[in-house]
Amino acid sequence: MFYRPNIDDHGLPHNPFKAIVSPRPIGWISTLNSDGIANLAPYSFFNGIQDEPPMVMFSVTGNKAEIAEPKDSLLNIQDTGEFCVNIVSDALKHAMNITSEHFAHGVDEFEKADLEKGAPQVINAPFVAASPVAMECRLHKIIALPGNGHMVLGEVVCIHIRDEHLKNGLLDVTSYIPMARLGYRDYTAVHDVFSLNRPEQS
Repeated sequence: MFYRPNIDDHGLPHNPFKAIVSPRPIGWISTLNSDGIANLAPYSFFNGIQDEPPMVMFSVTGNKAEIAEPKDSLLNIQDTGEFCVNIVSDALKHAMNITSEHFAHGVDEFEKADLEKGAPQVINAPFVAASPVAMECRLHKIIALPGNGHMVLGEVVCIHIRDEHLKNGLLDVTSYIPMARLGYRDYTAVHDVFSLNRPEQS
């Protein structure tokens, strides 16, 4: 098949784009609003973008459900200039799903999902205490995208790694099984890893 997005009707029951660009890591973003109320929401348009200094990005698409206002994560980051990225493990997938609901402004998703807040060390926004890895970030830039999206770029200023996931000096992702988003309502989990040497390293 062939189609041009936003010009042609692809003719499928659901837009295949998200299924094509997959798997996508999930950035579980925690923030504080100006009243000090926490917000927690998952975003699958998320990734690391460089390592020196370490920087991450995630994209917010659309507004809050049925409200012509930006989503809480974006509003809070615009106000405070900071956020945390929490990595979603297999054990946290159901809690993550709870926080994907479109709650009203000012609702604390940590409480809705019965999650303990971790105490941040550099910024003010809390992280998910049970997350295998959490990264405290300061806002670098927000870029408006075509349509109604925004890309948030942040510099990682502090990293929390639970000790049980460090083995022989390496982060063992299979010890916590990170979740990733596929298309539609589908997810996948990392159970197995393999290594490939670059040609010059062979």
